[in-house]
Amino acid sequence: MALQSVAATTPPHRRSCPYTHRLLSYAVASRLFVLTLIIIWRSIVSPYDTSASINPPCLTSSTDSSNRHGPSVLLPTVGSAIENSIVWDSVYFIRIAECGYEYEQTYAFLPLLPLCISFLSKTVFAPLEPLVGYRAVLGLSGYILNNIAFVFASLYLFRLSVLVLKDPEVAFRASVLFCFNPASIFYSSIYSESLYAFLSFGGLYHFMNGTDYFATVWLALSGCARSNGVLNAGYICFRRMQLVNKAFLSRKCTYWLTLKILLAGALCCLCIFAPFISFQAFGYVNICMGRSAAEMRPWCKARLPFLYNYIQSHYWGVGFLRYFRVKQLPNFLLASPILSLALCSIVHYVKLWPEVFLSLGLRASSLQKELVGSPLSKATEGQPSMDGLWRTILLTYCKIEKSVSRTVVMVFLSLNKPFDVYICFWLLDSGIILYHTSVLMPGDDRSIRLRKGAIKREKMVIQPSKNGAQERLQCDPVIILPFVLHLSFMVATAVFVMHVQVATRFLSASPLLYWFASHIMGSTVIGRRWGYLIWAYCGAYIFLGSLLFSNFYPFT
Repeated sequence: MALQSVAATTPPHRRSCPYTHRLLSYAVASRLFVLTLIIIWRSIVSPYDTSASINPPCLTSSTDSSNRHGPSVLLPTVGSAIENSIVWDSVYFIRIAECGYEYEQTYAFLPLLPLCISFLSKTVFAPLEPLVGYRAVLGLSGYILNNIAFVFASLYLFRLSVLVLKDPEVAFRASVLFCFNPASIFYSSIYSESLYAFLSFGGLYHFMNGTDYFATVWLALSGCARSNGVLNAGYICFRRMQLVNKAFLSRKCTYWLTLKILLAGALCCLCIFAPFISFQAFGYVNICMGRSAAEMRPWCKARLPFLYNYIQSHYWGVGFLRYFRVKQLPNFLLASPILSLALCSIVHYVKLWPEVFLSLGLRASSLQKELVGSPLSKATEGQPSMDGLWRTILLTYCKIEKSVSRTVVMVFLSLNKPFDVYICFWLLDSGIILYHTSVLMPGDDRSIRLRKGAIKREKMVIQPSKNGAQERLQCDPVIILPFVLHLSFMVATAVFVMHVQVATRFLSASPLLYWFASHIMGSTVIGRRWGYLIWAYCGAYIFLGSLLFSNFYPFT
């Protein structure tokens, strides 16, 4: 078997540059496609609810929006079309951007998106107000903001995926799946999903780069967009737990070092929680303060007044097992594809590295143990150990694909003298074959020695699957673990607490879903079949969502 080509050493971000330009095209095309579908369905289907354009004056007299309803506009048809497209929760976001938080139930919607819409409507898009009207300008600001945020979210997802998966091709495929995800209608409408995905993926990218404090700012802003943004604090907690464990294992742990690590983690987590907590305090001041006991709302009198929980329970019927009714069976069926994909991804990664997940990343996986305990990992005289080689510089990486098997060639360089070069052939059906070459520096009186006799085959290092189709992942299981835990908690919340049909858009911002789908779609045996199924699911929900949602019919 001959090698086709061997790429030179390049950083991951350099290798991913061609993918970035292609992904940008896919992201823009996907948003234009969804927006076109919205326009088409709005023009040929009668909306179920025609009250979208009803917009009474604001209750507060401080705003000047009341005098913006009277004057005529130059393009009333365009303005009316934009206003009529503001449906479902978009009505709340636009109303908050225009009038602020007037009613108790509006506090279920966090302020970042309304603030951004209000700012854009009064600055960048203010000249359009005489043409289409103020409320239409608010809607237009929301559409443009969310679609641009989605494009940046897809780019950040790709960069994050490259860091985690170590494979630009798999990362690109995962990002394209995100561009055409089944909740696409919400990412192109005036919902907080796009802004949240942008800030969440961006924060996780900086988190994976090791800049915890900068990542904390991004993740805190994601908590200003959606309430589930506070769950991103779990990534900070996980890293701090790993740092404490590493300090204990290195025997350099002191009480001061442990306290320093924990305090830094607590500070970052507090910053992520701060926007959500501050917003609850803002609601308490506006609704509860200055009222008598008889006028106070029930939640104001609670020992821990939690506005968000009360609103979700009182106005939307959200609560533990409250959605488990026979009449809700169609909604469970509507959410079953995304829940099935999420559960399969969780089970897949847990089965790959059970020791890592059961120990929360504090123990090595069986693969890592076998590498350390195998004959290849033991050092011989004048020869570095394989345990160290797996942590050395990766010089070359290329793939050679044939009809069934796949070979991955990796070259490792040891910095000892003479320079030991290990060429590792990863054969799915034969385990690992190791070639060891010692290269002497120029000027040395000894010649270059090629140790062909030192070829070793170690099948216990990587066990191939029985059908030869299992694709081994290049990512570190400890890095994948917090993403699996995060998705697991969100799935449990979606099934047992929330309106289950919301799971389609609630889980759509989880990178793990796209990583798992990308891996199985890249499989040489089952990839094509699962690829058709996944794309059919995404396409069906894009068409169905753009039809139902845009015309005020119930959708996820």
